[in-house]
Amino acid sequence: MDYILFGIQGAGKGTQAKFLAQQTGAQYFETGGELRRLSSEDSPLGKKIKSIIEAGHLVPNEVVMEIVANFVTMTVSKNSDSCSIIFDGIPRNMEQSDTFVALLNQYNRNFTGLYFELSREAAENRLLKRRICKSCKTVYPSMYTNIVCEKCNGELITRADDNAESIKTRIEIFYKETVPVVEKWRGLDKMISINADQSIEAVTEEMKRKI
Repeated sequence: MDYILFGIQGAGKGTQAKFLAQQTGAQYFETGGELRRLSSEDSPLGKKIKSIIEAGHLVPNEVVMEIVANFVTMTVSKNSDSCSIIFDGIPRNMEQSDTFVALLNQYNRNFTGLYFELSREAAENRLLKRRICKSCKTVYPSMYTNIVCEKCNGELITRADDNAESIKTRIEIFYKETVPVVEKWRGLDKMISINADQSIEAVTEEMKRKI
């Protein structure tokens, strides 16, 4: 079973995705991380992504889906068909959803969405208070109280785009573009809802129970 994680920014789906990958041995695909990794490679796809990013443009949908297809192809070729994949950050809109589902169906992948539900107000509060390691870029939620990164002892800072105006814009895009995907998948019985307005441990337990 492949798991596709959805949730408003600040819902903690990245944290839960990493836990789920560790517990199940699944391959983990995180869109932003995969873009950064590929852009550093001396490959045709890597060079294409690097040129787009360096030009200051958003990576277009067809390139994003090319990256996803590349990841799925490599996973299937290197692992057995029973190896799960956890997707974080894809699909973000209906166009991506249609292409993404077609890709999974092409490989006969069985999948379900996990929707980490959190109110707009709670999400805004978490995003304003979360921090990121200046060195290794690990993101820490608002409840993390240490002043340094637990992985590398790096300085924890607030992301430049974690300000009220930017957060509001990102949340509006989520409701406009991603929520319709969630509702469509829910109608197709391809979505499991999880209450993200709990402690990290409680969210993890509910996720384990429901899947």
